[in-house]
Amino acid sequence: LTQIARRQMQELDALVNQRTAELRAANARLTGEVAERAVAEEALRRSEERFSKAFHSSPIPMTIQRPDGKGCLDANVSFLELVNAKRESVLAGGTALWANSDTAITIRDELAARHVVRNLAATICTTGGETREVLVAAQNLELGSVPFHLIILQDITDRVRLENELRQAQKMEAVGRLAAGVAHDFNNILTVILGNTAMQLCNPHLDEKLTASLHQVERAAERATALTRQLLAYSRKQIIQRRPLALNDVVEQTVAMLRRIIGEHIALDMRLAPDLPPIFADSSSVDQVIMNLALNARDAMSEGGKLTIATVQVEVDEAAHARNPEAQLGSHICLTVKDTGDGMDAATVARIFEPFFTTKEPGKGTGMGLATVYGVLKQHGGWVEVESALRRGTSIRAFFPLSVDGLVAKSQKPERSSAGWAPTESITILVVEDEEMLREFVSDALSALGYRVLAAPNGRAALDLWGKHNAEIDLLLTDVVMPESISGRELAHTLIMDKPDLKVIFTSGYSAELIGTDFERENQHAFLAKPYLPDRLAQAVASHLQSTSPKPSSMPSPLPEKAAVA
Repeated sequence: LTQIARRQMQELDALVNQRTAELRAANARLTGEVAERAVAEEALRRSEERFSKAFHSSPIPMTIQRPDGKGCLDANVSFLELVNAKRESVLAGGTALWANSDTAITIRDELAARHVVRNLAATICTTGGETREVLVAAQNLELGSVPFHLIILQDITDRVRLENELRQAQKMEAVGRLAAGVAHDFNNILTVILGNTAMQLCNPHLDEKLTASLHQVERAAERATALTRQLLAYSRKQIIQRRPLALNDVVEQTVAMLRRIIGEHIALDMRLAPDLPPIFADSSSVDQVIMNLALNARDAMSEGGKLTIATVQVEVDEAAHARNPEAQLGSHICLTVKDTGDGMDAATVARIFEPFFTTKEPGKGTGMGLATVYGVLKQHGGWVEVESALRRGTSIRAFFPLSVDGLVAKSQKPERSSAGWAPTESITILVVEDEEMLREFVSDALSALGYRVLAAPNGRAALDLWGKHNAEIDLLLTDVVMPESISGRELAHTLIMDKPDLKVIFTSGYSAELIGTDFERENQHAFLAKPYLPDRLAQAVASHLQSTSPKPSSMPSPLPEKAAVA
């Protein structure tokens, strides 16, 4: 029994030792696991602390949403500032974020499929009712084994606005170039049509039926001339003669005509600021702007209303320039035409300056009125701003630059009348025109007046004729833009160097600006805008032949021909 008991004690001791060793090993493993877990928890705490700091201090708007979209776990300051909301409201899900509910559905579906959302264009709503354009990035996120959605927003509202403005400016420029090219070619054609029609109508032996037909052709050509004039105004290539102007005087003169046109059902209110400094503008162009804006306002008030025309001097600062990149810094005179009519929605406002765009019924308008206003202001170095809303009327503001001189120019009177001028064959005119039909018409019209005419299709041919007849040629009548790499201005410069007292008349279907930015100061040369009638051609030639000869020292230097102009 003693041996049995001793053996059992030994077995028990061995078992205890074994269990003790196992417990020690388990305790060592547990201690290691606890240490590892502590390290892991510390690393996790630091990671979460870094994430929290990065999340809350990031300038990029971020929010952690629940997968069902009902409320958020957290949102950083940038996000709250973007949506203009308080943290409590955002976390409780009381702030509607997406302008389109499909955006939320798209994000949830993509994340449910374990995809990552990148650069999703969307529109959000702020609590103030403003919409902002954003790019959305989203991904799944687990915090404490609880799934969430991390939503990151990039505000691209300003970028989208600038891109839209750039596209609009490029579109307007492209349309303007097209309009200018069409108007230029049409002016050449119309000069031939109107000129030959006028010459035929001078024939006293025409029968009544043919005379009536020619008058119809003349009226149709005159309507086409008015349209090309509007196209050139829009494309900023119409003929202008800028000088210091008192805008209030032009407004008052125009309004005197407007009172008879707008009708008695519209009240006219004039609010002209006194003692305004002069603007630097073309009088007829300003008159055209006022008339077009007023008539557009009248048409918007078919059932009557109030038309307000106001002028004021404004100072454009950096803030105004930021709101409208077309605005120029400094002092300007603002002409405002305001109506109480139907108003326009944003989509219509975005298109009102496009040529031929109109909301009027067919036959009620050409769609060129506001396009002309846009072009005139651009050509004058100004700009236009529009404020409108449906059933709340429209206000259009036109901004003109101030005159540097600060003095209003007096109306210029012609030097002398050409009524008694008698053309003779002793006067030789060199006609340079690349359009054959137009060249023939001008030659025939001048020959019929009694002048001797030499005609050339381009600058090189004109130089050849000059080499043979330079002593005989008294006047050069040349188109501005021609082929063969020699422009009308370069040709004139070359001939004047050889013969300083040579008279020059430039003609073009484009604006005088194509001759040079200083054309308005080159009073020794004349400019004849296409299209023109024979009597206007005769008057221009006779008047310029009688004018004082230019001084050699004031000869203009040639400017390079503008590319892509036909």
